[in-house]
Amino acid sequence: MSKTDTSRAGFCAVIGAPNAGKSTLTNALVGEKVSIVTHKVQTTRFQIRGIAMLGTSQVVLVDTPGIFAAKSRLDRSMVHAAWTGTKDSSAIIHVVDAPAFARVLSGAQSSSQDRLAAKDTDRVMAGLKKRAENTPVFLALNKIDQVAGEDALPLIAHFGDTGIYDAIVPVSATGGVGMDQLKDLLAAAMPEHPYLFPPDQAADVQSKIIAAEITREKLYLQVHDEIPYESMVETESWKNLRNGDVRIEQVIYVRKDSQKPIILGAGGRTIKAIGAAARRDMQDWLGVKVHLFLFVKVRANWREDKERYTEFGLEFDV
Repeated sequence: MSKTDTSRAGFCAVIGAPNAGKSTLTNALVGEKVSIVTHKVQTTRFQIRGIAMLGTSQVVLVDTPGIFAAKSRLDRSMVHAAWTGTKDSSAIIHVVDAPAFARVLSGAQSSSQDRLAAKDTDRVMAGLKKRAENTPVFLALNKIDQVAGEDALPLIAHFGDTGIYDAIVPVSATGGVGMDQLKDLLAAAMPEHPYLFPPDQAADVQSKIIAAEITREKLYLQVHDEIPYESMVETESWKNLRNGDVRIEQVIYVRKDSQKPIILGAGGRTIKAIGAAARRDMQDWLGVKVHLFLFVKVRANWREDKERYTEFGLEFDV
């Protein structure tokens, strides 16, 4: 940055219904993976801060859990964390699953999942009307490349009529559509301020937590029933070895004895596949060889363990 340039820095909350593509969008803006991405909903359980350098602006993106009808303590804590992420933000991005909402809006054959996503999106908009005063709110209509041209304009008009958004940007976080426009809006929305983090830093999350999230992502991708929602991953040990390698020991906690063999798999094949995939991602992230050891243990009440909530920056009593 030259002496004539003025630095800008601030926070931007990325909110939306579960599975709208918030983590994918955050990763795309940062330029590398800082948040887990799966086909399952409610994968982000706490606020992850990714740091995007957009010209002379540093945007600290707060990738939040999805906002939905909370029932359990963990659900309530996640939704609370999402709305907390909007506080003191210089901008807010509301991410919407454009094809799902377009199907509901057009009256086409929409699934129960589409209708639930639309209902959660309405819930987010209702919250934004109460909370987002004096903060620019940008709507990112994500996965727009999956929406037919004749359905895009009614979709944009529907959200434009709400009066909530300062700008509506059709984007594809995976295909790059509209991302430059969104980056320009974010960069301009940041206040003049010295950088909050070193320009080459990608995330403000402890390495142990990132490693646990990588493994949890692979768990979600390997196990295709309710088990991921009944589990958590904790990095118990992290050792930097003399030869430059890293040794990591992690525990996958489940709530029932009957869930252990599902994660282990026949002959240990499932947990080996989880470990191999997680190890590859960790090595790409750290740039060194990783020795990863996974264990599965039962902790029936981990969802009621206050220490776990504190570790991930979640409020226990909400």
